[in-house]
Amino acid sequence: MADIDRFEDDEEPLRPGDRWEDDLRRFKEMLGKDGKDINSPEALEEIIQFYFEHEKFEEALAYTDKLITFEPFNADAWQRKGMIYNNLFKYDEALQAYEKALSLNPTDPEIFINRGITLDNLNRVEESLASFDVALQLDPASVDGLFHKGVTFEKQERFEEAVRLFQRILELDPEHADAWYELGYCHDYLDRPEESLRCYDEHLNRDPYNHNAWYNRGIVLNRVGKFQESIKSYEFALAIKEEFPSAWYNMGNAYANLANLPEAISCYKRTLEFEPADVPAWHNLGNAYEEQANYKEAIAAFTNAIKHDDQHYESFFGRGCCWDALGQPKKALTDYRKGLDIYSDYPELWYARADAEYNLGKFDDSLDSYRKVIELDPGNAEAWFDYGDTLLELGSVQSAVQALDKSISLRPEFALAHFSRAKAAIGEGKYDEAAEILQRAFALQADLRKDFRTLYPELAGRKPFSLLLRD
Repeated sequence: MADIDRFEDDEEPLRPGDRWEDDLRRFKEMLGKDGKDINSPEALEEIIQFYFEHEKFEEALAYTDKLITFEPFNADAWQRKGMIYNNLFKYDEALQAYEKALSLNPTDPEIFINRGITLDNLNRVEESLASFDVALQLDPASVDGLFHKGVTFEKQERFEEAVRLFQRILELDPEHADAWYELGYCHDYLDRPEESLRCYDEHLNRDPYNHNAWYNRGIVLNRVGKFQESIKSYEFALAIKEEFPSAWYNMGNAYANLANLPEAISCYKRTLEFEPADVPAWHNLGNAYEEQANYKEAIAAFTNAIKHDDQHYESFFGRGCCWDALGQPKKALTDYRKGLDIYSDYPELWYARADAEYNLGKFDDSLDSYRKVIELDPGNAEAWFDYGDTLLELGSVQSAVQALDKSISLRPEFALAHFSRAKAAIGEGKYDEAAEILQRAFALQADLRKDFRTLYPELAGRKPFSLLLRD
């Protein structure tokens, strides 16, 4: 799952309490027996509105056609027909209806606005914006025109232009809740988290039951590191709409960032109750189990992620790390190779592969993999160290010295790199140079003296090393 999702409000399904059947019976009685006798345009308009509001678009279209038969020059009826077609995703038919409406009433800004919405749905962006512009020429204070033009700018990621339009709406109507919401969305994408949060708060002051706003607010808080506050926002979103897997998932991430792994695991599991094939949820569940050193459960979670997406190289990496932790480097190496077959520009995965190859005694392969790590990530001091240390073990002293010097240049306080560099100097018989390097290594990490005594018992009592080993 991605970090920020933009959701549209979901319409609540009809319930018995909506008195659907009673209202429908009343409308049919108004229209005449069986709803077939057309003798009341007012009744037709009312039933069209009723069906439209309840998203019964086919029924609304049928009665709109009846109304147009009764009043063929009714621009509002043609406009409504266009709106119905738009909601049925029949955009070409919608445009034809709007053109007819405009031929009957060419100065109605609402027709241009609805026409612009349909053009936007067809991704005919410039035509859409031109239609909104005509509406705003006819009515410069049209909040609907400003709003839908702003939304089109958002879709094109023209956020600064969208911000200006939503701000203009709020000058005209400070209580416009949707403008506050969209403004929060824009500021988030423009990396203005404080402004984004302020706008979402303004929206929620006016529409406190918008679960999407609580969710987006949580994402912004998470992004700025306010994990506990983000959790509270997700909890509000879930109190309003429990079946909201993205909120469960992101709340799990917030808990994970707080190192509260049991709660994170619980949230990821709730996500998977609603979306059993959610690969990021399976993957992060695996990560959480791995952090707990519960490697068998982690392997099961990563395996499920791979089951639903066999190209998810991150889960091959995660599962390989678990096999490594369980002392099964062969299985780990198999997963690392599969991950790199999918995505080869991943230095951390090459690094894990190199370590597994080293542990399996595949030293030449390991060196190749370490070289790939430093090719992809030349500033990685630890990779240069492991590469150099492996070269040193294999007797390639000069190449090892170059690699270890590079590691030290990148990270001067890296005691182990200094220690291995001293080992290389000893291998070359350069004892004075080795002693000088060891002095730095011991200053950075005193317990390396014990390692030196273990590795070089014959040198420990000899100058210049004996002076360095005094407690």
